[in-house]
Amino acid sequence: MYFTQFHIERCLIAMHDKIKIFSGNSNPDLAQRICDSLGVPLGTARVRRFSDGEVLVEIGENVRGRDVYVVQSTCAPTNDNLMELLVITDALKRASAATITAVIPYYGYARQDRKAAPRTPITAKLVADLITTAGVNRVVTIDLHAGQIQGFFNIPLDELTAVYLLAQHFRQKALPNPVVVSTDIGNAKRARNFAELLGVPLAIIEKRRLGGNDGHSQALNLIGSVRDAQAILVDDEVDTAGTMVQAAAQVMEQGANAVYACCVHPILSGPALERLQASPIRELVCTDSVPIPPEKADPKISVLSIAPLLGEAILRVHRGGSVGEMFDHERQQAQLELAVLRGAGTVF
Repeated sequence: MYFTQFHIERCLIAMHDKIKIFSGNSNPDLAQRICDSLGVPLGTARVRRFSDGEVLVEIGENVRGRDVYVVQSTCAPTNDNLMELLVITDALKRASAATITAVIPYYGYARQDRKAAPRTPITAKLVADLITTAGVNRVVTIDLHAGQIQGFFNIPLDELTAVYLLAQHFRQKALPNPVVVSTDIGNAKRARNFAELLGVPLAIIEKRRLGGNDGHSQALNLIGSVRDAQAILVDDEVDTAGTMVQAAAQVMEQGANAVYACCVHPILSGPALERLQASPIRELVCTDSVPIPPEKADPKISVLSIAPLLGEAILRVHRGGSVGEMFDHERQQAQLELAVLRGAGTVF
């Protein structure tokens, strides 16, 4: 990252008492890793349920005048985790926190970002309004499903990206002939950026989704060549894995000799795990934006932590620094690693 450990330690002396980080129940392990990366303790809060399911929050320490960060992905159970975020925010606001930043690694309801059919809601906008009304002053998130969601908020929003982290993983694998493959046309820009970080060609799968979010989709055409290559499928999230598995089958039919996959958010709902296990995908690389329960852990799934990324973003927001500069450095680092690999003749 752009800040050295020395810089971080110097900053901690001044910020330790001012900054407070709390977590709901969606991803407490990630929240603890973020705190560990910053060297600050995780705030004390009890988030529990009444017998009828209502959320009760008790903040266990003084937050008056502090800058508070709430780490909470709105992943499954989506409505419960969203409600926890809103209630925690209200509790902090009434406890006189100076600022409240919602750190939402995975933003649920993001796929409902437009009216896809008559008489349907734009729920991503509704969720943005709920978060703002609850009292959040700023949002930090990672790789939104659709960029326009940033405009749904009337408060500052910092969208980070884990693409550099994922790309670094594949640069280190030093595959002999990789090709990045976008799982659909709508994801082409993300895949193109990923391919540029690896310095490799891009291919795109054209598909038509049949039905809703039940995993049924049909791959129609492959734009580009993957023959005798190692295909790296790229998407922002894997839900039921229907799209990813069909894409894997498609590139194998077109002559790829190996298939890898990566995503930022491993939702892995429904039959996702069984589909991945039965697919030709050798490895699915993802982040810990969404926790993978023990029953869904699998040797094919590799998890990279975004805790250092979020920790540095929190540090920069707290100090009034530039969040964008983080990625300027990451781009330079990616170019340097790529030049070294090319010079060694080990890849591409």
